[in-house]
Amino acid sequence: MIAFVSGPVAALAPTTAVIEVGGIGMAVQCTPHTLADLRVGKEARLATSLVVREDSLTLYGFADDDERQVFELLQTASGVGPRLAQAMLATHSPDALRLAVSTGDEKALTAVSGIGKKGAQKLLLELKDRLGEPVGAHIGQQGIGTPVTSGWRDQLQAALIGLGYASREADEAVNAVAPQAEAAVAEGTVPPVPQLLRAALQTLNRAR
Repeated sequence: MIAFVSGPVAALAPTTAVIEVGGIGMAVQCTPHTLADLRVGKEARLATSLVVREDSLTLYGFADDDERQVFELLQTASGVGPRLAQAMLATHSPDALRLAVSTGDEKALTAVSGIGKKGAQKLLLELKDRLGEPVGAHIGQQGIGTPVTSGWRDQLQAALIGLGYASREADEAVNAVAPQAEAAVAEGTVPPVPQLLRAALQTLNRAR
């Protein structure tokens, strides 16, 4: 198992970071939240989880060991693969997911793209005794999903700047996709940062 990778960031893409390790570029799948803290040329250390399939080896990267542990525990539930587990962590922090499961918060899980009402109910049952209790003191004060989802504008802008766009370009792209995020909020769901990032990049590509 590759427990972590450490080295300079060689490249960044909407869903991937390339970390140079001993002269080799390791492509690591990351959430926008994790990518937002990375900068090309700067040193980075990502906790990692290697997913082995018959036709592929995929390395997933996380800001810390706790996030990786939750990623792996989520996959012990039936129907949850690495992509869905990553989507859950893109929407909620590890502690927010623990709180959602421990309190039976179905709405928090359905805020994740790819999880419907029945799927959320099933996950609540299967994960109830697996994730444990929230460990961060901020959860009781801020509520479910707050560390990751409340500042979607900041996350999106940081991710775009990390990909090499100027602050002005990032601001314009964020404003362009704001209606999508506001529509999600109006429906009582969490703004889907990964989808918003893709839409923002499409806006920037059209402008060039």
